[in-house]
Amino acid sequence: MYRMYDLIEKKKRKGVLDEEELRFIVNGFTDGSVPDYQMSAFLMAVYFNGLNEKETFTLTMLMRDSGDVMDLSAISGVKVDKHSTGGVGDKVTLVLAPMIASLGIPMTKMSGRGLGHTGGTIDKLEAFPGFQTSISEEEFIQNVNRYKIAVAGQTKNLAPADKKIYALRDATACVDEISLIASSIMSKKLASGADGICLDVKVGSGAFMKTIKDAQKLAETMVDIGKRANKQTVALLTNMDEPLGNCVGNILEVMEAVESLQGRGPKDLMEVVFALGTQMLMMAGAAQDAKEAEDKLKNTISDGSAYEKFCCFIEAQGGHRSDVEHIDSLQKVSFVQKVKSTNEGYLSHINAERIGHASVVLGGGRAKKEDDIDLSVGVRLLKKVADPVKIGEKIAVIYGNDEEKVRLAEKEILESCEFSDSCPEKIPMVLEIIK
Repeated sequence: MYRMYDLIEKKKRKGVLDEEELRFIVNGFTDGSVPDYQMSAFLMAVYFNGLNEKETFTLTMLMRDSGDVMDLSAISGVKVDKHSTGGVGDKVTLVLAPMIASLGIPMTKMSGRGLGHTGGTIDKLEAFPGFQTSISEEEFIQNVNRYKIAVAGQTKNLAPADKKIYALRDATACVDEISLIASSIMSKKLASGADGICLDVKVGSGAFMKTIKDAQKLAETMVDIGKRANKQTVALLTNMDEPLGNCVGNILEVMEAVESLQGRGPKDLMEVVFALGTQMLMMAGAAQDAKEAEDKLKNTISDGSAYEKFCCFIEAQGGHRSDVEHIDSLQKVSFVQKVKSTNEGYLSHINAERIGHASVVLGGGRAKKEDDIDLSVGVRLLKKVADPVKIGEKIAVIYGNDEEKVRLAEKEILESCEFSDSCPEKIPMVLEIIK
C-alpha cells in the first residue's frame, strides 16, 4: 500500500515513479481517496521536476483508461484524426476534414470548445442552427461509415481523470509544463480511437507555445507517446505569430472556411491545411509522396467535392444545407466598425494574442468552459504582415453587439500592429515536421 505523502516526497526529490505508483495517484485522485491538496503538491513537484518519457507515457495511458475508449473497429479503412494546440483564427478542421473525407478516408474528430483567446471547433460548428455535436458513439460510427466524416464533442466519460487533473492544474498554476500538456492532449486523442494522429503544434504570439524550442519539445513528447501506443503519429510546427487567415470569431471563421472550400481561401490558411492534409493522406496510405497528396487535396477544392462533403456533413448532424449555401446570412450584429490605421509603412507584426483578446472583449471567447459566448462577434483583418499601409487606410473590420466593447476591441487591434519602413520577410507557415 502506497502513501501519497511518500510519492510526493519522491517526485519532489526528482525520483522516478513506476506504473503502480502512478496508478495509485491517478486512480486515487479520480475516485476521491487522494485529496486535492495532496494532488496539488504532487503536480507542483512535477511542474518543477518534470516526468521522464516512460512516466509521461504511463500517465497518459492511465488517464486514457480512466473512462471510455472508443472502439472504431466497425469503421473500415485507416481512421485519421488531427489535433491543434490552439491558435487565433484556427479554422483548419472545418476546411481540412471535408477534404480528407471527400477522398474516402474516414475522418473521426473529437473536438473541444474554445478557451481564452483560442477558438474551439465545436463552438464554430454550433453557429449552424440545429447542428448537433452531442451524438452517440453509434451515430458517430454510422456517420463516418456513411459520409466518411463525423465531428463530436468529447463525452463526459472520455479521459475523466484528465478533466479532473486539468481543472486542478488550472487552479494551481501548473498548466504550462510539457509532460503534463502532452499527456493531457494525448490521453484524449488515444481514447478517441483513431489509427493515425496528426498534431498541429502552434508556435508564436497567438499560441500557448511562444518559442520554437518549447513547441519542438511538446511535439516530440506527443509523437513519442503516440508511437509507444502503436499509433501513427506526426506533428507539424506551424506559425501562429499572426492570426491564421483573415477572420477571428466563430461565425466569421465558419464563413471563411466555406469560402476556402469554394477556392477562395487565404494563402496562409491553405498552406497549413495542405501541409497537415498531406501527412494525413500519406498516413492513410492514400498517397505515396507529398506531391501526390497535395495534388489530390487541391483537386477536392477545384472539383467541388470538399464543399459538397461539408454540406452533407452539416446536414448529417442536424444542420441545414441552405445555411452553408447562404453563409453570409448567419452574420447578424448591431455594430460594424472599420478600423483605420494611425500609422504607415509595412505591417511588420500583428500580435495574434491581442487580436484574439479583441474577439474575447467583444464577447467571442470564454474564461471558463461553461461560459456563454457570442458566436456572431469578431474581427476581419484587411491587412496582414508585409502589406503596405497608409495612414487612414482600413486595416480591419469589427463586428460587435456592444458599442463600448467595439471601442475597446478597436484599441486592442491598433495596439497589436507594428510597422516598419521596409518590407519584412514573411515567416513560413510550416516550421518543422516531427515524426
